[in-house]
Amino acid sequence: MSGYRRQSGPFLYGDKVQLTGPKGRMHTITLQPGGEFHTHRGIIRHDDVVDQPDGSVLIASTGDEYLALRPLLADFVMSMPRGAAIVYPKDAAMIVTFADIFPGATVVEAGVGSGALSLSLLRGVGPEGRLASFERRQEFADVAIGNVTSFLGAEPSNWTVTVGDLVDELPNVIPAGEADRVVLDMLAPWECVDATAEALKPGGLVVCYIATVTQLSRTAEAFRDSALFTEPDSSETLVRSWHVEGLAVRPDHRMIAHTGFLMTARRLAPNAVLPQLKRRASKSDFTDEDVELWTPGAVGDRRASDKKLRKTARQAQDAAAKAVRGDARFADPDPAPPAEAIETIDTTTTEQD
Repeated sequence: MSGYRRQSGPFLYGDKVQLTGPKGRMHTITLQPGGEFHTHRGIIRHDDVVDQPDGSVLIASTGDEYLALRPLLADFVMSMPRGAAIVYPKDAAMIVTFADIFPGATVVEAGVGSGALSLSLLRGVGPEGRLASFERRQEFADVAIGNVTSFLGAEPSNWTVTVGDLVDELPNVIPAGEADRVVLDMLAPWECVDATAEALKPGGLVVCYIATVTQLSRTAEAFRDSALFTEPDSSETLVRSWHVEGLAVRPDHRMIAHTGFLMTARRLAPNAVLPQLKRRASKSDFTDEDVELWTPGAVGDRRASDKKLRKTARQAQDAAAKAVRGDARFADPDPAPPAEAIETIDTTTTEQD
């Protein structure tokens, strides 16, 4: 996207750099004039990284080697500040594909969480498209805006974040019949069936990211009962890595298994009646009490406290401010170095086994 952080070429001030140490530990820093990256394995000066090509090997003051790469979107998402649970890269990739997110599309997202899925959707719609995100909690919105700005180097002009309930706010942001896609990542997507149908174009697609089987069942039945959508399709994505070294080829002992279900459906044309498929009767009756027994709060899932959310929002916004300042320094052909040495800019660390 024009005007956003560069994704290739030599490292420049303001770029994010992922440093991988001798034991595979990954550190993400933002290059600043006069800055230094400190670990117990030595120091790497930011000035020595600038103008090096992507994929360079840098030597720390102790002689240890560090691989320097621009962090991929998946790397950033897994290490960025979080206010709410993120949509994992494996699910974000499937959402972009299953929802058929295309350049120039108008996409509705609810809720925004920590901004992980927003980044993938923004890449999918491109600069000609539009992403309208909705979030009930201001703290989550602040975290998401900070994370997106931090990764892109600027807040996208084709992205809006509206704080409020989707059912109430969607008609004020997206006129009826103008949305190409709707992505619902919320506790009770069945409450948004009518609002989703009103916003979507005929043939438009809705994809729901759902945590539990009971929520999946209730959501699917709500879309069926509306008679406004095609038969919903449901799936989950499991990712298992493999160890491959010579003749030692085997699956790894750990894998990314269930994180959530994806359910998709297409909007029917006005007054269209979906042909009924012949299928066996199923036990699909349930009550609100049945569903309440399986909500995240009822099964003991912990929710982030307001204090934790405020701290995470400050971290995300601080990273965004540093990213924007870095771009401003890059715009100055002869930036003045700071009076004192700058310590490590980004302390977020991830570790790979």
